[in-house]
Amino acid sequence: MRSGPLSYSEPVIEPESLRPHYARFLRDDRILLTGHSHQAWPDVAREGVLEAFDDAATEVDDKWGPASEAADAVRASVAHSIGAATREIALGQNTHELVTRWLSALDLRARPHIVTTSGEFHSLHRQLRRLEEEGLRVTWVNPDPLASLTARLAEALEEQTAGLAFSTVLFETSAVVGEVNVATEAAAARGIEVLLDTYHAFGALPFTVPSNAFATGGGYKYRQWGEGNCWLRVPASAELRPIFTGWFSDFGSLSAPRDGAPVGYGPTPASRFAGSTYDPTSHYRARRVIRFFEEQDLSLERLRELSLHQTSRLIEGLNGFDVRTPESRGGFVAVALDDAGQVVRKMKEHGVYTDARGRLLRLGPAPYTTDDEIDRALAVLRSVAG
Repeated sequence: MRSGPLSYSEPVIEPESLRPHYARFLRDDRILLTGHSHQAWPDVAREGVLEAFDDAATEVDDKWGPASEAADAVRASVAHSIGAATREIALGQNTHELVTRWLSALDLRARPHIVTTSGEFHSLHRQLRRLEEEGLRVTWVNPDPLASLTARLAEALEEQTAGLAFSTVLFETSAVVGEVNVATEAAAARGIEVLLDTYHAFGALPFTVPSNAFATGGGYKYRQWGEGNCWLRVPASAELRPIFTGWFSDFGSLSAPRDGAPVGYGPTPASRFAGSTYDPTSHYRARRVIRFFEEQDLSLERLRELSLHQTSRLIEGLNGFDVRTPESRGGFVAVALDDAGQVVRKMKEHGVYTDARGRLLRLGPAPYTTDDEIDRALAVLRSVAG
């Protein structure tokens, strides 16, 4: 994954001007520092939900025509954001669904080995642990030291390695994994499939997915799309045949006779990774938020500029704390605390919403978060963490 250049010629986004558009979420004087987990939805997201209802009520089972248009809008937005083609994007309700479909497509009989890191999110970590119990061999590479991570991932690859899977921004610390190409190119040279988890990069910083790599992510966090809006980028050259396959994967052949022929797939590699019946409301909601971002000129470059300002303010205000987020970071800041979970509960009692992963308290601003809110949240943290 190659980070794109940032432009600082445009004016910084003013959170105060955005806040009226989030009236349903920004209430009761609460401070939402959950931007890395679940950002507030703009009020217009409700329009998308209602539009989905109205289409269903009007069209009944023919609603899938309009629903597919909403899904196509999501695919196009994803593709534009990651430097891919729209036809390369498969959609899913969650990344676990998509990751499991990718795993099912690997030739694990001939090459029963996966390389990953011990710092992956639960969607991958838990699934691989369970498969490991059934005999799959997994090499868990420690993310620390970060500077040598991709080189050590490359070194862990073997002749029997079927897949390499790792995050481009670590979900616990917000650390950006550099020199991704060191690992992806080493894998490509051995014919090993690569899956990049870009969830904490998507919508948080500009990047382009390597042409030969799978990538997954979703709009639940930084894009404000809500649940049910995850995606898998499938390289145009991919020939994998997922075992975990839904009937949408070959929608055009549903009326063909069941003659015992091999299971078929759709016309594009991405269509092979399609699922089955889903709730299309999520795509309507996402499409309306995509339009809102365009209307408000919330380009990724401008959002990144604001995010760097906000996270810098957090880091400066955390002087004296054990900050675990490096300079090269995503969209949140992590602090190590022995009682992080208890601190989260105490901060919520004071109207500040955060979360924790183990000992790491995570503080995630969003485009609607003001400097004053950041300062007030830091004051609350100091008062409850002492």
